[in-house]
Amino acid sequence: MEDLAEQLDIAGELRRAIEAEDEARLDQLLDPLPPSEALRLLLNLGEDLRDDAFRVMTADLAAELVEEAPSELAADFIGSMDAERAAEVLDELGSDVQADVIGELETSAADAVLAEMDDEDAADVRRLVEYDEDTAGGLMSTEVFAFAAAATVGSVIRRIADEEDEFDRYRAQNPYVVDEEGRLNGVISLRALLASKRAAKLSQIMVSPITVTTDASLDALEDLFIEHTFLAVPVLDELGRLTGVVTRASVTEALAERAESQSLRRQGVIGDELRSMPLRIRSGRRLAWLSANIVLNIIAASVISAYEETLAAVIAIAVFLPMVSDMSGCSGNQAVGVTMRELSLGLVRPVDALRVWLKEISVGLVNGIALGILIGLVAWFWKGNPWLGLVIGLALAINTVIAVSIGGVVPLLLKRLGQDPAVASGPLLTTITDMAGFFLVLSLATLMMPYLI
Repeated sequence: MEDLAEQLDIAGELRRAIEAEDEARLDQLLDPLPPSEALRLLLNLGEDLRDDAFRVMTADLAAELVEEAPSELAADFIGSMDAERAAEVLDELGSDVQADVIGELETSAADAVLAEMDDEDAADVRRLVEYDEDTAGGLMSTEVFAFAAAATVGSVIRRIADEEDEFDRYRAQNPYVVDEEGRLNGVISLRALLASKRAAKLSQIMVSPITVTTDASLDALEDLFIEHTFLAVPVLDELGRLTGVVTRASVTEALAERAESQSLRRQGVIGDELRSMPLRIRSGRRLAWLSANIVLNIIAASVISAYEETLAAVIAIAVFLPMVSDMSGCSGNQAVGVTMRELSLGLVRPVDALRVWLKEISVGLVNGIALGILIGLVAWFWKGNPWLGLVIGLALAINTVIAVSIGGVVPLLLKRLGQDPAVASGPLLTTITDMAGFFLVLSLATLMMPYLI
């Protein structure tokens, strides 16, 4: 309760600061918080206030939150701004993040933002967007710490000292040595740089680098970083020119995102869904997979129906029992997948259980009605009895609402109890949805028995 009261108080302060367009107060509230927590609070305010907040806050704070958000959500933030403001925010970010965000925007919106950016930065982003996201080209940053071979050790050290803030953009990089055409000739370790005489030329202390090309796959990059302890590796184009740098952190993040995406797809969640997205998009993405999955369940149920003549008259109901329980379980697993993703991103906490439940109810009602009508029509035309279709369709609709409620909230409750939601949510969801599905079908069938035989 204390957490909830504190959250409501901060939310109220944020709302007042946004409505008053008080930049200083907004930054005072959000800047001390971890980016994930600040992002969660803004998402809870609703889309309009959230967009207003990004318009009011400083560009560097907006950039920090954009960088924290998943690419699709970050694109929503940038897309809500006018092109000039969007370019100002993106200017605070590295080229790799800029490309990720621009790549998610509609073409017209992306062109408008790029037109407001520095010409060289815009050209870099346009080039990066062309690469596949799971290659070195798609993961690299174009900011490179490069020098001519004739440069001296002293000049490099002075540049590091004089451009301390700018040097942060070259995190994890060693100095690279390039020729006049931009081709990579060598790399210098920081230890060698500090141990050498200030008058020594870089060509005298450089060593041959290990490189990758822009089309190197994510798996190849993973193998390289497993084999070597590098924090970053230079990326070359087809002519051997230094075109960017891909870091160990970027590869690790990309691997985690790929694993997460594969896990969500196994649970029937298509794309990077967050509950801050419009209901139409969220429902449509889930329904696309659920609608296909219902066909597989009809096929499975037809095996049971082959023995229908040897069973009692009510066996027509039993044919649909596994369909109702399995389809509801699929809906629940989608809700589990989204909650687990938002937990991992820090966008929800156990205190948000009520908000999550209300969000899931809306999806459950839409998808439950749609799937209930679909399976009800199948039951009606298959068995020739509209009352049977009503029983099955109504049971699936109600059980879908139950399933998404459990799937959305149970991981949060398990987290509160100190249990692992990733391990326990699935079995608990399956057990409850099976029991509820069987009860709904059989109890409704009992009420309508005169119409079913």
